[in-house]
Amino acid sequence: MLSLYVDLALGLVLSFLLLSLLVSGLNEAFVRLLAIRSKFLWAYLRDTMDGSDKEGRSWLPASVREVFAVLPFTRDPRPRHSDQPAPSEAGELPAKETKGEDAMINLLYQRVREIDHPKQGRTSIANLPPGRFATAVMELAAAEDGGVEGLLAKLKAMGSPLHGHLLGVWESAQRDMERFRTGVETWFDGEMQRLSMLYRRYVKWVVAALGLVVTLVFTMDGLEYAKTLLRDNAFRASVTAVAESGPDAYGELKARCESADPMPCITDTLSQPALVKVFDHALVSLSIPEEGDPAVHWNGATWWDRLTTLSHWPGYLMTYVALLFGAPFWWDVLRRLTGIRSRR
Repeated sequence: MLSLYVDLALGLVLSFLLLSLLVSGLNEAFVRLLAIRSKFLWAYLRDTMDGSDKEGRSWLPASVREVFAVLPFTRDPRPRHSDQPAPSEAGELPAKETKGEDAMINLLYQRVREIDHPKQGRTSIANLPPGRFATAVMELAAAEDGGVEGLLAKLKAMGSPLHGHLLGVWESAQRDMERFRTGVETWFDGEMQRLSMLYRRYVKWVVAALGLVVTLVFTMDGLEYAKTLLRDNAFRASVTAVAESGPDAYGELKARCESADPMPCITDTLSQPALVKVFDHALVSLSIPEEGDPAVHWNGATWWDRLTTLSHWPGYLMTYVALLFGAPFWWDVLRRLTGIRSRR
């Protein structure tokens, strides 16, 4: 009895892991297509270094709608890409800056553009290492008369929000250059961690929406799937074999097929294991025969009938909630159930 429920858990965990990986892949494709991660970083850098835009608005989005409707399409905060190497010396800051001049962000981009490649004419940098940012600040300071003191004076005259941050770090470092560089690196690393937390808070809404779409498109009824695993021993054994890869996992399959030629029967059963049948009720399904070309099947009528059957909705809810936990969670559960050790 214990083995039965362990196999049931394995089957459910594997199916949830498979669907969670699909959600994660779609989410990553969506984020990369719109370059949201890169735009999020440069929106923060613009707010921190140059302040608000010409209209006095913050670059960093303040709502889910701004993240996925405004930021990707109407207000691109990224600097224009340049294929030139960084100048041998950093440029000097202007004595004053008007809104929309973006002097600081352009000077920063000059110092880091060696690690860049273009994407639709803009920078694609989505991660700026704290050490590289600290080095860029030191290079900007070296270009000013008076070093760090001169840089801070220019930032104050320009009205840059970066002035307050660097001034605090400079005073804490007791005006020691090495300690100042380390302090800037530590401060920026903390800012990037907080920015990552804010980014994940917004992106989780995309994951939630994609999880709902995947659940409904594949009409994955978790309760119905669990019943199938409990009632069909060979069906359950086929999916358990995926996780355990042990010879005993095929015992039930042999018992089911002993009345006929065992090998063709087992091959036929494993050609559509429980994991593959997760997708059998999808809007579009794919079959790959032993001979011939793969075939795509439109299951519109069957899919709509399942979708509009209220008895399936508790199972859909179970699947949807499971997908919200994410692929890393289900991989960890699978690893604990099977004893798979993570690589180090």
